[in-house]
This record gives sequence, C-alpha cells and structure tokens, in this order.
Amino acid sequence: MPIPPLDPEAEPGLDPSHLLLIVVGAHLRAEQADRPLAYRLREQVEGWVSKNRDALATPIQPVVCTDIWYLNNNTLHARPTVSIGGPGVNALSSHFAQSITGRTDDDQQVVIQIDPEFTDLRVSIWGTDHDLTAKGLDLFFKDYLESFLKAVATQVEPET
Repeated sequence: MPIPPLDPEAEPGLDPSHLLLIVVGAHLRAEQADRPLAYRLREQVEGWVSKNRDALATPIQPVVCTDIWYLNNNTLHARPTVSIGGPGVNALSSHFAQSITGRTDDDQQVVIQIDPEFTDLRVSIWGTDHDLTAKGLDLFFKDYLESFLKAVATQVEPET
C-alpha cells in the first residue's frame, strides 16, 4: 500500500514549510540503533530553537521519520534534512551519497556529507558501525550544528 502524501490539513500543527527532517532507515537495525541518535539530534535542535526563538524569523520544527516516508513524499524533499545511518540501513543515505556535493569528512569510518556553504541543506551522517555513527553525530554537533541551524533559520524558500 503506497504511503499517502503529506497533507497539512490532515496533520494539524505540522506545517511542511517549518519542518527540519531527521531521517532514519526503516530497517530493524536502524530503528534500534539510529532512531535514538535521531532523537538526540531532535533534542539538540529543539534546545537551539528554544534558546534562539526570539531571533527566528520562521519556526523550525524537527521531526524524526523513516527513509520510506521521506522518499515517498516529494513535499519533504525541499526541506532541510539530516539523514542518520549508513546506506546499508538507510535508503536516503544511499541516495545522498550520489547527490550531495560539498564537503565529506571521511576517515574511512565516519562520513559526514555536508555542503560547507549551507546552500544545500541536506546532510548525511553515518559510520561503519553504531559507535562510529554516534561519533559522526557528535562531530556534527561540535563542528556544524550551529551553522547548519542558522542556515535553516535564514533560508529563502523558492517560489513554487
């Protein structure tokens, strides 16, 4: 059964134009290992939003979802997105491996694909095992999260 497109009227309080997507795989290993990391990221984003609420021109609403939901809802593809988990358990990370240009911090064990200019607000974070994916997320927090969220907060939406 196909996943229905995101309908803001059917999802009260969920305005797609405010979403920051945190995507994990719909795989049992991803659910067990990567989803808790995604919730850590969501908490960090919520804390930053709370601290900077008065300076934000537009709300930022972090939402954790699966790769299947994201990939089957074109409305979400234009939103800032962080994919957590490797290509073996997250189809979005596999897709991003082919499509994100920009900096890759890659020590052969931890990968953070990110545009350092923050023109492209898609990020992929993963490691060759769970501990290394967690390390990648910690590196993202330390090196990129603040700048990434500032870019998300000041983005200009393209006219549709």
